[in-house]
Amino acid sequence: MRDRDYLELLSKKYPTIDDASVEIINLEAISKLPKGTEYFLSDIHGESDGFDYLLGTSSGVIREKIELLFKNTLPEHDRVELQILIVDTKNMINNKASEKEFADWCRITIYRLIRICKLVTSKYTRSKIRKKMPANFAYILDELLQTDSEENKENYYFSIINSIIEVAAADKFILALCQLIRQCSVDRLHIVGDIYDRGPHPDKVMESIMTFNEVDIAWGNHDIHWMGAAKGSLICVANAVRLAIRYNNFDLLEYSYGINLRSLSSFANDVYKDDPCEVFKPNTLDKNIYDEVDKDLAAKMHKAISIIQFKLECQLIKRHPNYGMDDRILLDKIDYDKGTITINSKTYELKDKNFPTIDKNNPFELSEGENTLIQTLAFSFANSPTLQRHINYMYAKGSIYKIFNGNLLYHGCIPTKEDGSFDEVYIDSQYLSGRRYLKQVEDKVRKAFYCEVGSEEQLNALDYCWYLWCGPKSPLFGKNKMTTFERYFIDDKEIHKESYNPYYYHIDKKEYCENILKEFDLDIEMSHIVNGHVPVKTHKGESPIKGGGHLLVIDGGLSKAYHKSTGIGGYTLISNSNMMMIAEHRPFNEVVESGFKLSPRSIIVERFIRRITVGETDIGKELSKRIDDLHELLSAYRSGIVKEKM
Repeated sequence: MRDRDYLELLSKKYPTIDDASVEIINLEAISKLPKGTEYFLSDIHGESDGFDYLLGTSSGVIREKIELLFKNTLPEHDRVELQILIVDTKNMINNKASEKEFADWCRITIYRLIRICKLVTSKYTRSKIRKKMPANFAYILDELLQTDSEENKENYYFSIINSIIEVAAADKFILALCQLIRQCSVDRLHIVGDIYDRGPHPDKVMESIMTFNEVDIAWGNHDIHWMGAAKGSLICVANAVRLAIRYNNFDLLEYSYGINLRSLSSFANDVYKDDPCEVFKPNTLDKNIYDEVDKDLAAKMHKAISIIQFKLECQLIKRHPNYGMDDRILLDKIDYDKGTITINSKTYELKDKNFPTIDKNNPFELSEGENTLIQTLAFSFANSPTLQRHINYMYAKGSIYKIFNGNLLYHGCIPTKEDGSFDEVYIDSQYLSGRRYLKQVEDKVRKAFYCEVGSEEQLNALDYCWYLWCGPKSPLFGKNKMTTFERYFIDDKEIHKESYNPYYYHIDKKEYCENILKEFDLDIEMSHIVNGHVPVKTHKGESPIKGGGHLLVIDGGLSKAYHKSTGIGGYTLISNSNMMMIAEHRPFNEVVESGFKLSPRSIIVERFIRRITVGETDIGKELSKRIDDLHELLSAYRSGIVKEKM
C-alpha cells in the first residue's frame, strides 16, 4: 500500500469509490485512442507568412481533409478557398465582408467548417477538444460539434447558426472555428531551433507558436543570442541589432519590439557621415512597412554596431581563455595606417579602412559614445514588454535537447571527434561529453535567466550564451569559427571558410546515429533523431534522411535567404498514429503565385505496422501511473485505510 498521506491527498480529488472508478474508466478509454499528430519544424528564421501557412495547412493535412469531404460536391475553387480561409482567416473575412451576399457566405462557410472540424477532432475526447476551443465560443462550438443536423436536433442546429448570423458574430465565430481546426490538426508542436534572425518577423512566429497548447522548443544558436540580449548581455544586444539591420528588419526592432534606434542612427550619422560604408549595405529580402530607413543611413548604422560588436567580442574572449577562441581576436592584427590585416602570417588588404572609433593603441576599448550607445540599446531590450514575454516563453518551453515519444530533438550537433567518438568539452571546471555536456550547457543557460541580475554567475552565463552562438564546440553552432569579420572586410573567399564539426560527416553512418540514441538511452529500433541547423541541399541530391533512417534533418530552407542553396522552401516532419513522414515544400512565394494550389511532396520515413495509441506514448505512460494510483486508492477505500468523503 502506498504512503497513506499521498492517498489521503488523492482522495480530495476523488472523494468516493465511484469517483475513482469513473476516472479509471475514462483514463483507460483515452489510452486506447489513436496518438495525436506531432508536427516538427526548424529554422523558421522569422518567415512568419510561410510559417503560418505551414501551420494553417498542417503541411497539406487540412487540404487532404477538405478533399476527402468535398471533392465530389464542391468545385476546386471553393475547396482552395476553404484552405486559404483556414490559413489566412482575418484577411479572407475582410475581403468577403464588403460583398452583398456576406451573410449567405458566412452561413455556408460555417456549415462547411463544422464538417471539417468534426473530422479533425474525431480522435480526441470531448474534454481535450474543449481545452483547445477559444473560450468566447466554447459552449456553442461544443454544441455544434456534438449535434447531428440530420436527426433530432436539426432545428436546434440551424437556429444556432442563424442566431450567429443575426447578431453579427459570424466573423468572430468563423475565426474561432478556423483556430480550432488548426489546433486540432496538430496535437503537439515541436520547434527544432532558430526562430530568430534573417526573416522579417520572428515576433509574429512567436505569437503563432504561443497559441498552441502543447509546444516544446529546442533552442538554436540564432535564438540563444536573442535570449542573452533580452537578459542583459551587451555583446548579444550588439549581435541582435547587427543582424536585424543587415537583413533590413527595422520594423522588427522599432515597431514590434520597441527598440529605440534613434541613438544609433544619430551616432552612426555623426561618426560615419562622409563614409559610404559600401560593404555594410543591408540585404533587402523584405521591405519594411512602418520604418523604411534610407539605405545609406542603414549602412552607417550597420557598420557602427558591427565595430562595437567586434570590440566586445575581443573583450569577452580575453575574459574567457578557456573558450579557445584567441584566433577570433582580430582588431589588434590590423595595421591601421596601411589598411591591412595579418592573419596566420598572411597579409590582406581591407575592403573598408576607415575606423574613426578605434584607438590603434587600445583597439578593444569602446569609445565613450559607443559605450553610451550600447548601454542605451541594452536598456531598450530589457524594457521591451513584447520581447521579454517572448523570451520568457522561450525559457519556459525550451531546452538544449528534448526527448518526446522516443524521439530525440536538438538543433545543432553533439560535438564529435574525427574518429566518431564524442568530444570532451571543458565547461564549469570539468570535461564533459555527449548527453552530460548538453545537460550542463542547459544548466548554464538557465543561470543567465534565474541567477541574480548582475551577479558574477549571471554575467558568466550571459557570456556563455554568446559562446553558444558561435563557439567552436558549441552544440548549437557546430563549426570551428564564425568568420563574420572576414566576410565584411576581406575579399579572399578562402579565409571566409568555416569548417563543420566532424558530427556532420558521421551522421550518414548508421552506427554513429545508433551510438547517439544509446547515449540518450533510447531504443535504436524505434527512435529517431530530429535535427535542424544545416540546410539540406535538395537540388544537389542531398537527402534529409541520414544514418540508415535514424536521423532526420528538417532544415530545408524555409528562410528566403536559403532558397537558392536548397532548391526548395523547407521541410516539415509529421508523426501521426499511422506513420512518420517528411513534407517537402515549395517556396512560399511560389505557393502564393499558384493560387495556393501547390501541395508538398511527401517522403515516408516509416509506416507503422499498427496504429499507435495514446497508451504507447509519453502521455500514455503518465496515464498508466495515474491509473495505478487510482487502483491503490480504490484498495484503500475498500479496506478502510482511507475513508470515502460522502
